[in-house]
Amino acid sequence: MISYPSRHCTVELQALPSRIGQVRRIVSAQLRYWHLDALIDRASLGVTELLSNVHRHAQPDKTCTVEIELLLDRLTVSVRDHDPRMPVVDDAEPLATCGRGLAMVAAMSESWGVRPDGESGKVVWFTLPTSSAAVAAPSRRARRTALEKPARRFAEVGHTADGLRPEHAPARSAVAG
Repeated sequence: MISYPSRHCTVELQALPSRIGQVRRIVSAQLRYWHLDALIDRASLGVTELLSNVHRHAQPDKTCTVEIELLLDRLTVSVRDHDPRMPVVDDAEPLATCGRGLAMVAAMSESWGVRPDGESGKVVWFTLPTSSAAVAAPSRRARRTALEKPARRFAEVGHTADGLRPEHAPARSAVAG
């Protein structure tokens, strides 16, 4: 029997806007190292949203821990903070400029949740599938669509009955660039 050990990465930080970008780069680099490039965009988006929530809402401080863990066919990304208040997913107004973060995390992940962490804190987490079929399926569909409908590079020009002059010729520019 072949067993695959879990892979684990932990980053502790203050959830400040300048640090959120650094953590996003750390998560991206770690996923590249684990050869999970297809998950980088979704994991980065999710961790950005969770850290933004810590920055915006967590009290008494903005200290938190980001963990990414790979177990067989699941990547789990979690953010632990010291605020015991549980987040609530609300329906954001159409023109609202905030309030959609957890809904986005729910939409782009396989599963997500929140759990208390001790007496004064919580962990918000989400999972992404790492199986080759689940990761590769969207790109295969996109590639197939592009091949089925190639872009036209030139306008078609019809000719009159005498074959000498075109019915319609698109305007062309002689300026390069």
